[in-house]
Amino acid sequence: MTIPQTTTASGRRASSAYTDIGLQTQVLGASPERLVTLLFDGALAAIARARLHMRQGDIEGRGLAISRAIDIVDSGLKASVDREAGGELAANLLAVYDLAIRNMMLANLNNDAARLDMAHGLLTDISDAWRSSVDTQG
Repeated sequence: MTIPQTTTASGRRASSAYTDIGLQTQVLGASPERLVTLLFDGALAAIARARLHMRQGDIEGRGLAISRAIDIVDSGLKASVDREAGGELAANLLAVYDLAIRNMMLANLNNDAARLDMAHGLLTDISDAWRSSVDTQG
């Protein structure tokens, strides 16, 4: 069975609904480690969307995508850091997350692709380290 490609608003909503269901399924069955990985994936995907909107001159789309990325980092990734057990490492990680958020805010404010790239790079580095750590554990 082939699902027809559509560019109508209802087609985009249906596609988005299927994507949302797939993500919900992943989240419900995920380990805490996998949830952090999904947060990284979501933040990096939002930054990629923001970059696309930036290239297209879509100010609203850029702002929404950057806001989504900031929310994932601030409410998801930062919230998952165990400040007590993590000590100095946790403090440093939180500082890097704050730097990524600051770069995303400035990217949006100034339509600055370099700032967006900086945030993407910071999150990619942490994500890669996280994935490497999780892969070696189990």
